[in-house]
Amino acid sequence: MSDKLQKIIDARGPIKKIGVLGMGYVGIPAAALFADVDKFEKVLGFQRNSASSGYKIDMINNGESPLKGEEPGLEDLLRKVTDTKKFECTPDFSRITELDAVTLAIQTPFKNPADLIPDFGALIEGIRNVGKYLKPGMLVVLESTITPGTTKGMAKEILEEESGLKAGEDFALAHAPERVMVGRLLKNIQEHDRIVGGIDETSTKRAIELYSPVLTKGKIIPMSATAAEVTKTAENTFRDLQIAAANQLALYCESMGINFYDVRAGIDSLKGEGITRAILWPGAGVGGHCLTKDTYHLERGIEIAGEMPLDYPKNADSIYILARKVNDFMPNHMFKLTEEALAAADKRIKGSKIAMLGWAFINDSDDARNPPSEPYRDLLVEAGAEVMVHDPHVLNYPNVEIEKDMESVVKDADAVVILTGHSEYFKLDPAEVKALMGKDQPVVVDGRNVIKPEEFIDGGFVYRGIGRGDIN
Repeated sequence: MSDKLQKIIDARGPIKKIGVLGMGYVGIPAAALFADVDKFEKVLGFQRNSASSGYKIDMINNGESPLKGEEPGLEDLLRKVTDTKKFECTPDFSRITELDAVTLAIQTPFKNPADLIPDFGALIEGIRNVGKYLKPGMLVVLESTITPGTTKGMAKEILEEESGLKAGEDFALAHAPERVMVGRLLKNIQEHDRIVGGIDETSTKRAIELYSPVLTKGKIIPMSATAAEVTKTAENTFRDLQIAAANQLALYCESMGINFYDVRAGIDSLKGEGITRAILWPGAGVGGHCLTKDTYHLERGIEIAGEMPLDYPKNADSIYILARKVNDFMPNHMFKLTEEALAAADKRIKGSKIAMLGWAFINDSDDARNPPSEPYRDLLVEAGAEVMVHDPHVLNYPNVEIEKDMESVVKDADAVVILTGHSEYFKLDPAEVKALMGKDQPVVVDGRNVIKPEEFIDGGFVYRGIGRGDIN
């Protein structure tokens, strides 16, 4: 612990003014919740006034959420904290000088997962902006998912270079990774336990002061900055591994001609003291900003944060990387199911009209980051299919036309393929869908176990579904 830093913090007093860099799925709800805390006086949300995202500034300041899809309570909370002037969105980064604490919630994608090199460009720009206006006694917290070793490595170096101050002596530095899922952002921030890892005890203590007032059910779990980085990347890696296990089992069930969902129910029924058989659901693929890359962050952490050689079976593949490959394969399997179903109706992919239902990677959301629907569509187009896409929440996507009218997408289609479990797809009526398609043997391929196969088969459809070896 640095006595110098603690004395500076004591002289500055409690955290009153907070800044949040990055007005996206993490930054917006986090900033709104900070602003709703009585002990905090002011929250500034920092957003570049760029051509692609500058529109968010006016929307947020008018109490409107730029996030689409269902986010319970978010817009009401935004309206409340902007009306009371406790929350303001600004493109003026010089106002960082007004603050006691700054958090960074900026995306950290990979340029190319094959080489495990993250694209920290936007995050580095944000860190430099903070460093330029950093004052003694301030707290800086990285919420972005990062490669283990980044906080006390690259981030610390940039902040010290830009500010002329020293982390752990002149300012506090910590990592407190976000743990949210679209569709329940506010709930997750308030109710999930918060991992807080400072580069020293003083930094951890100051970060705990920042996050504690926001929590309702969740508790603070303190640890080192590197341990916090590993916790975040590992929890997403484990979820990806669990999904891959379900996907592989579904492929096994298809091969053996049995119903995955019967097997899953049997596995899940084994309960009792000391018994854990957590099994997730298979599907058309894994998308999103986190699960598709965090495995590689964790793997690269061995290089960045490793202090001794890794002891691991010689020449053995990482089970985490193998899980990634399984999940990345599922859009290819969806293509194979589509091809088989069309063949059963005496058709080929080439020249067929395919109606894709769902572009977002998660149900009832507009989050279309790294969607498995994209590689699936690419395979169809490459094979010569005519493809139309429906999604009720995604407004636009680069180089892909997304329709809001489902009837126009399904009309005259040879195959309807479900890629996302949006609520309205659960209501699909076989007779109505068949009438729209106008085919004697229409095809339906279900990648999310949305429809009841028997009803569609009885209605004259050729059906294929992930894990449904009993019917496929």
